[in-house]
Amino acid sequence: MADLAAARLNMVESQVRTADVTDVRIHDAMRALLREAFLPPAKAHLAYADIAVEHAVGRCLLKPRDVAKLIQALRPMPGERALAIAAPYAGAVIAHMGTVVDRFDEADLSQPPGAAGYDLIVCEGAVASAPPAWIAALKVGGRLGLVERDGPVGKACLYVRTEDGVGRRELFDATPPILDGFAAKHGFAF
Repeated sequence: MADLAAARLNMVESQVRTADVTDVRIHDAMRALLREAFLPPAKAHLAYADIAVEHAVGRCLLKPRDVAKLIQALRPMPGERALAIAAPYAGAVIAHMGTVVDRFDEADLSQPPGAAGYDLIVCEGAVASAPPAWIAALKVGGRLGLVERDGPVGKACLYVRTEDGVGRRELFDATPPILDGFAAKHGFAF
């Protein structure tokens, strides 16, 4: 366990802080949370590696750098309501920061539970494009952080719902695996 504790501290110092993640609340949460607890015991040794690690069939934890940068872009605030879609570690980090988090890990992730009204939504798997139902689950001022990927490299994106519609901004390159059921559907063409 001492080796994993040292690896956890090293992860924050060498993968997170060096990636321009300056929110000390994220540093504190990632130092406190046992990332290996979100993985099957046989994969605990991979918890702090600079890779996406599968925690369930077809589901991976984002690289530490990627999850930290995505959370920083979401700017979670204490008391806000969040939805963590296939994002157990990201949800725990956000919860540690004082946000109320609903976890959504069902087989069909395309339809979030409950009515709209989330301040933020985060997903740790890639999707071809942001599902409209996820955007609809945001309240005005709500933020959605995810990776859109339709090829070898994806883009982490931040969506913000406003009174007038939805804005989208690309944040950084990322390569997490695509969630089952969320790959691009390419048609036949000559």
